[in-house]
Amino acid sequence: MPTRILPAVGDADAVRSVTTLLSQLPDAEPVAPVVDSTQLIDTLARLAAESVDELPEVVIVHERIGPVPALELIREVALRFPAVGVILVTSDASPGLFQAAMDYGARGLVALPLSYEELASRVQAVAQWSVGVRRHLGAGGDVFTGVGGTVVTVSGAKGGVGATLTAIQLALAAQASGRSTALVDMDLQTGDVASYLDVQFRRSVVDLAAITDISPRVLADAVFRHDTGLALLLAPAEGERGEDVTDRAARQIVSALRSRYEVVVIDCGAQIGGAGAAAVEMADRALLVTTPDVVAVRGAKRAVRMWDRLQIRKAEETTVVVNRHSRGTEIQPPLIQKITGTAVAATAVPANFKELQSVVDAGRIHELENKSAVKQALWGLAAELGLVKAPEGAQKAGRFRGGDRGSVSLRRRREG
Repeated sequence: MPTRILPAVGDADAVRSVTTLLSQLPDAEPVAPVVDSTQLIDTLARLAAESVDELPEVVIVHERIGPVPALELIREVALRFPAVGVILVTSDASPGLFQAAMDYGARGLVALPLSYEELASRVQAVAQWSVGVRRHLGAGGDVFTGVGGTVVTVSGAKGGVGATLTAIQLALAAQASGRSTALVDMDLQTGDVASYLDVQFRRSVVDLAAITDISPRVLADAVFRHDTGLALLLAPAEGERGEDVTDRAARQIVSALRSRYEVVVIDCGAQIGGAGAAAVEMADRALLVTTPDVVAVRGAKRAVRMWDRLQIRKAEETTVVVNRHSRGTEIQPPLIQKITGTAVAATAVPANFKELQSVVDAGRIHELENKSAVKQALWGLAAELGLVKAPEGAQKAGRFRGGDRGSVSLRRRREG
């Protein structure tokens, strides 16, 4: 059986060198190379969605791949596609880098300049490992998780527009439908998820920031299991500690959560730092919550433009959610869509704070009544996003048919 090898090489000269040698390997079936980390993850996810058997046995990651650094990309592949063997190609063959590559999930390392003998030996060993893992896992069974869970980020156009409420209700809807769901408070300085759900828990997302290998047990220790079944990863009680969560740490945390839960909802708040930006970049769906007023819509436009400038996410790959919507307001969803250049969710959330006030004040937002128009709209939004299965014939109030709401993936951020 031929060994399928997928090279991930960004440099044109390196592409030619790698593909030439791979074509000479016995029983090798090189796949068309990918040029960056985004394309690699997208390609593997597409193949895994068809069948685990469609995945290549070996992925070769060149040290100059981008925008995600090579070691972090290897970790992402190892977590999301554990039956794929990864080889790092690097000019630094020191014991320190070798150990780091193994810690991040690589199965082998090949030094530059490439030699036929070394590459052939590594590819053969890694391919045998991959075949053995797949034989052990069978057709996938209960162990292999394929492409991993769906990650949704919720950000606010400005403070007070309802991003946290939206994130909580989306997570509750997904959990209630039978999907294992994690809710993460990535609003590191001012996060309020714990207050909304009346939770006191000493561990937080900061406890995972310095850990390079987030095992299932380590993750479980940091997560609080709520009465609703939600797995909560909370913001630190001391806001200044949020600085410990770097963009690199955020990537590792999101990857670990994605590999363990079917749905991961992340509340990023209104002020996005490095950690929040990394989460938005990695998300399958990025939501931006706004209210239908001039100040909030201007804030949404600023956020969208900033994400685009920093190459975190393009406007057309962001979905705006209109909160506190009413037919009497001058600013309606079509105008918001035109101003921001984004997609706008078909489900608009009505303005009805009276039905929220008692549960918000009590910190029991999860006890919001089913007949609540706000809850019905937010759970309808969860169905629209594919987090739950929409009830047959359900007609939700306040719907507007916005733009394309297709899934999104990793996007390039500006370096430096």
